[in-house]
Amino acid sequence: MYKRYLASPYILWSAIFIVVPLVLITYFSLKTETAEGITFTLDSYRRFFDPLYMEILIKSINLALITTIVCLISAYPLAMILNEKDMSNKTIILILIILPMWMNSLMRTYAWMILLENKGILNSILEYLGLPTRQFLYGDGAIVFGMIYNFFPFMVLPIYNALAKIDPNLIEASYDLGANKVQTFKRVTLPLSMPGVITGVLMVFMPSLTTFMVTRLLGGGQVVLIGNIIEEQFTRTNDWGFGSALSVILMLIIIITIRLMGKNETLGRGGGIV
Repeated sequence: MYKRYLASPYILWSAIFIVVPLVLITYFSLKTETAEGITFTLDSYRRFFDPLYMEILIKSINLALITTIVCLISAYPLAMILNEKDMSNKTIILILIILPMWMNSLMRTYAWMILLENKGILNSILEYLGLPTRQFLYGDGAIVFGMIYNFFPFMVLPIYNALAKIDPNLIEASYDLGANKVQTFKRVTLPLSMPGVITGVLMVFMPSLTTFMVTRLLGGGQVVLIGNIIEEQFTRTNDWGFGSALSVILMLIIIITIRLMGKNETLGRGGGIV
């Protein structure tokens, strides 16, 4: 009884800020207003299967996957370096990784706009060096770069925490049994760090798939992703039904991704130790 009493604030919080919004979004996605009154249909969901929106969704998933893969490939080696016992200035590097997270993401993205714009710092350097300037903003590359910069800490920190929790004796035992560094990484380090990898992948993939602010600023309206379509339905066209339907579909995609990654994490935990 006492435990239930302690859990009541969390249950109330979840009900107000998770369950209620989900119910409302589902309600608006099914609601259709006609001359006869309010009816519930799947018209908004059928509209999603228009080739235009399917193409936008596929592009959004592709850019989110690219962002996630680049973050993972660059974050894992960095996390391993930070996990070394003799690593000097580890605290300073961790602070530098965390520091951008203390700043508003909108301000961080605006800062990159200043760097990448036609008369920005990067083109000024190229011009000073006698090299041709180029258009860095308003393309897929700028958007992916902006998402990597914004979400990279969410990849490196979980992996670092997972690596830090690995018992060093397991690594030593692997070497004592004749395994080399590659074998030890494959059979010990990687399987035991999979929870951190899974967490990092989810924490990067989900915001990359749903972001609209980075796309709007660094894409300049020339690149439209699924997050921008959802934002537009609620803020401009006032089509809450279609916007809610897109949100529900995106939520289902994320839930499926979490389930699949959860299965992979279970398999990863089953990885043998030499």
